[in-house]
Amino acid sequence: MLAEIDEFRHYLQVARRYSPHTLKSYSEDLLQLAAFLEGLPEAPAGWEQVDHRHLRGFLLHLTDAGYARRSAARKLAAIRSFFRHLVRAGRLPQNPAVGVYSPKRERPLPHALRSAEMEALLDAPDRSTPLGLRDAALLETLYSSGMRVGELVRLTTADVEYCRGPLRVVGKGNKERTVFLGRAALETLGDYLARSRPELLRARRKPGPATPALFLNKNGTALSDRSVRSIVERCVEAASLTQKVTPHGLRHSFATHLLENGADLRAVQELLGHASLSTTQIYTHLSREQLRKVYDGAHPRAGSEGAPPPP
Repeated sequence: MLAEIDEFRHYLQVARRYSPHTLKSYSEDLLQLAAFLEGLPEAPAGWEQVDHRHLRGFLLHLTDAGYARRSAARKLAAIRSFFRHLVRAGRLPQNPAVGVYSPKRERPLPHALRSAEMEALLDAPDRSTPLGLRDAALLETLYSSGMRVGELVRLTTADVEYCRGPLRVVGKGNKERTVFLGRAALETLGDYLARSRPELLRARRKPGPATPALFLNKNGTALSDRSVRSIVERCVEAASLTQKVTPHGLRHSFATHLLENGADLRAVQELLGHASLSTTQIYTHLSREQLRKVYDGAHPRAGSEGAPPPP
């Protein structure tokens, strides 16, 4: 059973050009299913013996193990794709995942910073130091563009060298999309490239050519996803913000602030790189607070003065 998983991974890598992160997730999900099947009292000898009851049992197992519905749904999507591949390759007569439904996913509202909180976060880094200026450029880039952290760490100096706003980034599924950098982000990036990045490069210890990565760590090598998260956490603490903020939280704030200031939902969908408008619509819920303020300020009987007296 493991040989088919390896073959499927190779297919996704070569034919579908999936990212290393996606390949790793698919492999882990399928290996987890294989381990579950092997542990059954009457374990199937091969994938051809797996049926819908086995897959529903696996979903129940995930629920009992405390997995979120979102995680279980993602694993089932990988399993469906795997069995479709086996059917197309002539290994199976039919897909046993047909008729196995994903658990209904919870859609918690993403957290967005208020404008004043965002300003405090952007002002938190000490721009007089190389690392502080790097942190400021990193935060400004994330908030100005709404890009994902994976897109950020893949940026190179060539990507932004002649940038005047529009920027091409590689997102999920190796799909390219256009994002924009505002004046504040471009100015901070210019300062970082001129003053900070050369200093960080001089701290490089590894021999060989220097990395083309735009954002560097203290050792002059490319920042990782985890490093970016640590930087954001450190800046959140420096800004004395009480809530937890992640790099993805800056993406949420980017989308929310655009909608609150009148941006079209489909335009925000394009800027975020969402394949479906329904994915973007979750941000409209976050703007209800703004709508309430507009309503309270505009309707003559909306505020506290129009409220009925207490009994």
